[in-house]
Amino acid sequence: MDLDQYENPLITRYSSPEMSAIWSPRRKFGTWRRLWVALAEAEAELGLPISPEQIAELREHVDDIDFEAAERYEHQLRHDVMAHVHAYGDACPGARAIIHLGATSCYVGDNTELLQMRDSLVLVRDRLVGVLDRLARFAAEYRDLPCLAFTHMQPAQPTTVGKRACLWAHDLVLDLTEIEHRLAEMKARGAKGTTGTQASFMELFGGDHEKVRRLEELVCRKMGFDAAYPVTGQTYSRKVDAQILSVLSGVAQSAHKMATDLRLLQHRKEMEEPFGEHQVGSSAMAYKRNPMRSERICSLARFAMSLESNAAATHAVQWFERTLDDSANRRLVLPQAFLAIDAVLILYQNVTAGLVVYPRVIAANLEAELPFMATENILMDAVAAGGDRQDLHERIRRHSQAAAAVVKQQGGRNDLIERLAADKAFSNVDLKAALDPAKFIGRAPEQVDEFLAEVIAPILRRYPDALGGKTEVKV
Repeated sequence: MDLDQYENPLITRYSSPEMSAIWSPRRKFGTWRRLWVALAEAEAELGLPISPEQIAELREHVDDIDFEAAERYEHQLRHDVMAHVHAYGDACPGARAIIHLGATSCYVGDNTELLQMRDSLVLVRDRLVGVLDRLARFAAEYRDLPCLAFTHMQPAQPTTVGKRACLWAHDLVLDLTEIEHRLAEMKARGAKGTTGTQASFMELFGGDHEKVRRLEELVCRKMGFDAAYPVTGQTYSRKVDAQILSVLSGVAQSAHKMATDLRLLQHRKEMEEPFGEHQVGSSAMAYKRNPMRSERICSLARFAMSLESNAAATHAVQWFERTLDDSANRRLVLPQAFLAIDAVLILYQNVTAGLVVYPRVIAANLEAELPFMATENILMDAVAAGGDRQDLHERIRRHSQAAAAVVKQQGGRNDLIERLAADKAFSNVDLKAALDPAKFIGRAPEQVDEFLAEVIAPILRRYPDALGGKTEVKV
């Protein structure tokens, strides 16, 4: 660590070594060399005068990159691709003449970034499935624990703790669908030449259209793609970047929503995120248990969401076949979007693996509001016992207003049920039974069971390798 230089906290504090490695210089420039090998192999297979010895030499030196030499060349040439062509040529003097033959810079640049994004999306997908696994276990455990629900941030008809967790999980299921779609649609940039016309390859192959088509197919397969985008300029359409960052933004939105809910629930003392034995909540207020992890999820998610518009703007200003004003921007945006989402999902899984629930507080908070919610059932039971509906409605209205005044003006407890019990008009109503929380949660427990069985279980079966794993965060 160089303490005199800025370091990206996404790498040093938040994201995983796995995601960082995907966007590392070694992965990037090692992939460039593999692309050059694939191009040489394909050109040789289609008849260009490239010898097996030249290809063997290229293969032998794929991973022993002299980064200092490349840096010296770039300082001289002001061109990163040509700098690495020269550095590779120094290591492979016998193959120097055929490195990058017919290609443009975006042959290595764009194809590498597409590979990096594909690998990153797979890692994001697997982390997301890991979170779904944790949420599913939590939802099953608390499927029928009644709790106060909210609309407009005001008390509303009760739900269950497990059902609420299913809402969080469903957002992620929608995100997973988008990730799977983007992975299925990803293609290579291919071997398209300087402006996407493949003119240079037509020259190499003497105008043989079929060989040029075959060249691109071979290169794509060698690099693990089924196909290339059908048309490109010098670059593949930057709309692809915008689409992928939109997916990452969706994951961030889902995580932010859940973390915000948990922060509010922790404020109500109903649920808490994990809190370490020696964790300090505040440097001044030693008693505090701040929702640090959930706050960090929101912080990083907000950053990831902000990058979506950046990618959209970059695509919008790509004049004609391409402009270079995307380059420096994308060096920042693409890796940092993935690093941020990686960090968010690591935190999300950590939090959901250690959620703490306080059933007694949940019951007390529900009890404080339930009498008001029970009044409709009480009214119907009293009418069924022979009462006058309009008279009973007025009595409940007056008692409710009086009970609300005790709560709001005096800070007292909700005594509505005691008031109704003292009113002879309700003497034939079982008020205790009317307050059973299970009567107010509808099909919430059954909805949890159905959602887990019909939606989550197939996902977990589809990605068994994504389950389990470490959930500890760096800081």
